[in-house]
Amino acid sequence: MIYIDSTQDDAVITDGIIRHIEQVMTLAVRMQLGAVDPEISLIFTGEEEIKKLNGDFRGIDSVTDVLSFPANDLAGPCGDASVLEHEGESVILGDIAICVKRAAEQALEYGNTLEEELSFLAVHGTLHLMGYDHMDEEQERMMRAMQRKVLGKEEGPYD
Repeated sequence: MIYIDSTQDDAVITDGIIRHIEQVMTLAVRMQLGAVDPEISLIFTGEEEIKKLNGDFRGIDSVTDVLSFPANDLAGPCGDASVLEHEGESVILGDIAICVKRAAEQALEYGNTLEEELSFLAVHGTLHLMGYDHMDEEQERMMRAMQRKVLGKEEGPYD
């Protein structure tokens, strides 16, 4: 189950946007782990909240677009759901926070709609929960390729 909540008032997140985000997050999980029931919490935040989370958990005192908090300690992309934490039939993946104001700014910068930007950030965060990262060129290449595959894009403003 994907739980989505919003604590921000920078933009209206419509039911249609929420449904689309749930779909792309579920697709990302299924493409990586197969037909599992993921447990992910996604919160749409404002700048102050994401800045506080970034400071508390990463020691960085600034606003960012997306933060991921994996429930599993993975050294790389995981393709085997059996090694991940479970609760009943659900695979516990973790939590994601997205700053809606930052997403809206980036949408303008990259020529995206807010829905496209939020979807990209939700997929990006979901991939982090499954062990993807972008700390070196090879990891970044793999993560970008998977993001494009999930979102059905050959290339885009993130390349």
